[in-house]
Amino acid sequence: MIKYTLSVDGMQCGMCEAHVNDAVRKAFPVKKVNSSHMKKQTIIVSENPIEEQTLKEVINATGYSVMSVTSEPYEKKGLFSSRKK
Repeated sequence: MIKYTLSVDGMQCGMCEAHVNDAVRKAFPVKKVNSSHMKKQTIIVSENPIEEQTLKEVINATGYSVMSVTSEPYEKKGLFSSRKK
């Protein structure tokens, strides 16, 4: 799985977060998406790679601006995840 961290400018409230989250869910088959207007950030977890340019276009179309995108491998952290190693 892959974790994408986006810096998103223009979100002012919880409804803005919902708009961004809904746009991402409609455009991509993601496992998880969470936005924070306080942190000016959206975090997406996906099993498959997402084209960064397309991701920017989807969010920019909602009226918000993607300032940066970073990605890194994601490993689910569960109650017993430390025992697997």
